[in-house]
Amino acid sequence: QVQLVESGGGLVQAGGSLRLSCAASGRTFNRYFMGWFRQAPGKEREFVSTISWTGLRNYADSVKGRFTISRDNAKNTVYLQMNSLKPEDTAVYYCAAGSTPSNPEYWGQGTQVTVSS
Repeated sequence: QVQLVESGGGLVQAGGSLRLSCAASGRTFNRYFMGWFRQAPGKEREFVSTISWTGLRNYADSVKGRFTISRDNAKNTVYLQMNSLKPEDTAVYYCAAGSTPSNPEYWGQGTQVTVSS
């Protein structure tokens, strides 16, 4: 059974930093994209960032220059370093993995990130 387990969410003041982690288990994720999406209250889930097996990264325009995605293939783990956080970054952040970045097959349960002004 595939599981994606996120950790690292929490409450932080604007301008602060958080690091999210997502540990995947249940299968090998060789050649799979891994990444992060988020959903704010009353809004649809949106793309944040993805990283390929070889390290190719993509970011939403809203987080470019502030967020950095990385992965440890040996550990089946993906990270999201979030700096210069803004109140509009407040959302539930979901880890995802799949053969294509636009339509992940696997999802985590989500972790709450709250940025206070």
